Amino acid sequence: MNNFNLHIPTRILFGKGAIAELRAQIPAKARVLITYGGGSVKKNGVLDQVYTALEGLGVLEFSGIEPNPTYETLMKAVEVVRKENVTFLLAVGGGSVLDGTKFIAAAANYPQEKDPWNILLTRGDDVESAIPMGSVLTLPATGSESNKGAVVSRRATGDKQAFMSEHVQPVFAVLDPVYTYTLPPRQVANGVVDAFVHTVEQYITWSVNAKVQDRFAEGILLTLIEDGPKALKEPENYDVRANVMWAATQALNGLIGAGVPQDWATHMLGHELTAMHGLDHAQTLAVVLPSLLNEKRAVKHDKLLQYAQRVWNITSGSEEERIDAAIEATRNFFEQMGVPTRLSAYGLDGSTIPALLAKLEEKGMTQLGEHQDITLDVSRRIYEAAR
Repeated sequence: MNNFNLHIPTRILFGKGAIAELRAQIPAKARVLITYGGGSVKKNGVLDQVYTALEGLGVLEFSGIEPNPTYETLMKAVEVVRKENVTFLLAVGGGSVLDGTKFIAAAANYPQEKDPWNILLTRGDDVESAIPMGSVLTLPATGSESNKGAVVSRRATGDKQAFMSEHVQPVFAVLDPVYTYTLPPRQVANGVVDAFVHTVEQYITWSVNAKVQDRFAEGILLTLIEDGPKALKEPENYDVRANVMWAATQALNGLIGAGVPQDWATHMLGHELTAMHGLDHAQTLAVVLPSLLNEKRAVKHDKLLQYAQRVWNITSGSEEERIDAAIEATRNFFEQMGVPTRLSAYGLDGSTIPALLAKLEEKGMTQLGEHQDITLDVSRRIYEAAR
């Protein structure tokens, strides 16, 4: 096991009716800006519950944060924060709203003589402070409610960039599984796939004999395999929703990635598909991951065999046959969730692969993966095999 420094300061308020604890988490004299996306939090009553919980505080709201939040929209929120002297941000929604709010929190405190896009270009290294924030989660997927990362897109340039900063780690997160009952099937499926791939990115690399992290990761994967399809079939099954929600949080709060090598190439290649073609984040992960695992099977050999046995109970056949079966089982699971795993399923024929590679090169993403051996040529093969 490698050395690690782990700090997960987000307070989790989990369970039915957890919103009742919201008010106690926010400073008494805070001026709060609620951020959210479309109208779903109004239709399902979550926003009303938030307002009830915040009674007595000065509350403003900013809506319209998109899936794959854009810099252009978020900068409008930054203007509101500065103009209205907002002192606390409350994100109500899923990962996109949370990611966008993290950027708002950092950009609002960013020196006004500097371009806030530098927050993304420096991967967050340039962030020295941020407005404190919390969240009320309505879509389990990204784990953004208890981590320090965010991804932001820029319409003007077609870029999609990530940043990390301890300054934007949410102070608390309200996780009520009931809030997920009314999610559309597509969002439920995307959330399960997203959490699954987050786990794999930290698990299928090479072994450092981190038994606890491995078993945690395998438990998350098995839970998603068991309860992901149930969440589609039984949308108001509280226990199913609770387990999916908690699995997604655990997949990317830092715990399973502590002391182990991490990959993240699937995400980097996927981000370019989203930026260029507008695919959902999870759709890009479902397309890229099976192809990447096959391409890198030699260097991931031991962990792929472990994955095959412990997660998919594949024990017969040669080592290569077991790896084939594990990759195919992964693909089939995504398809079972209703998330296609081929570019052709999204009307893409691979003709933009050169442009995707050019974007990777422009961003310096020419040595990806846990071994930093996924060159542009390897990325090309991964994209091509995913057609």
